[in-house]
Amino acid sequence: MGRRLNGSLRLVAPDAPSDADRATILAALAAFNRAHADAGVVGPLAVLLQDDQGGTVGGLWGATLFGWLKIELLFVPRPQRGTAVGRTLMARAERLAAERGCIGAFVDTYSFQARGFYEKLGYSLLGTIQDQPPGGARHFLQKRFGV
Repeated sequence: MGRRLNGSLRLVAPDAPSDADRATILAALAAFNRAHADAGVVGPLAVLLQDDQGGTVGGLWGATLFGWLKIELLFVPRPQRGTAVGRTLMARAERLAAERGCIGAFVDTYSFQARGFYEKLGYSLLGTIQDQPPGGARHFLQKRFGV
């Protein structure tokens, strides 16, 4: 059922939490955050790679919040890797974020992904979680624009 906490509250860990549960937590957290900091321009930011038929085959997906671009997803198809497509895509995303008033961008990447790519673009390592996934690592990087 659920463990009682602090009178009327129960601690529950559902097997399949709902989108409504997430939305409730997010709304409460967003309201708290807005009371303490200016969120700036908030919203998704995408730079897509599309084929000749207009189908998306890769790109960057992120969001701007609190003056920073959070890069959530980045994928460049194998044939285009090493051809400056990724560099061009990142430059466009950073420019769009700067136009929204962002001062920088941050990203996390796994050891089998693109840490070196981000570092070549001026991103610096903030920290690493070893063994995520086991035997690998997860790296957190940031870049301040105009530096």
